[in-house]
Amino acid sequence: MKIAPSILSADFAELKTEIKKVDNAPYLHIDIMDGHFVDNLTFGPNVVKALRNHSQQIFDCHLMVTEPEKYLEAFAKAGADIIGVHVEATPHIHRALSQIKGLGVKAEVVINPGTPVAAIKEVLPLVDQVLVMTVDPGFGGQAFLESTLGKIKELAQLRLQTELKFDIEVDGGINTQTIKQVAKAGADVAVAGSFVFNSEDPAKQVALLKEATQN
Repeated sequence: MKIAPSILSADFAELKTEIKKVDNAPYLHIDIMDGHFVDNLTFGPNVVKALRNHSQQIFDCHLMVTEPEKYLEAFAKAGADIIGVHVEATPHIHRALSQIKGLGVKAEVVINPGTPVAAIKEVLPLVDQVLVMTVDPGFGGQAFLESTLGKIKELAQLRLQTELKFDIEVDGGINTQTIKQVAKAGADVAVAGSFVFNSEDPAKQVALLKEATQN
């Protein structure tokens, strides 16, 4: 299981220092929110570009924005390695994912807790990663929704049946208990925000999450 600390729960005034605390994790999850698709407002491509100079981690940029197609090129140029777009955010999800691939970046499709796997089945051959939201998007610190485990299992089964190579990522309510559940269901990457950064030793929290899936 790969861990992706989410800087949504980090100290925004000290982001350079905060990301150094979790450089033992292979991924850095960056939540992009526009105040429209979700109520919260966070980072733009300039922040991604600034952080890129201080980290060798895989930048996993999760766009929670309306009309994501408008922003794909800017985030690719800023240094995103993976760009995730919500199927709920655009009527042209195939086009958006194809555009991401055309920019030389890994493409990720994202589904909210209320969205079935069937909504993305046709674009699975296009993607490098599927992000299953295990809380409603917009704010950190929410409780894990166990009802989402069925979707993780369904995606894992589809991947096996179709011999596709996409990773399954989960985001929301991840701690040392819930990470065991999502790993058992078939997830490959776990995003963790408050569990990691709302602590005195974020690196230790990352290590604890890794250990939890090995026991």
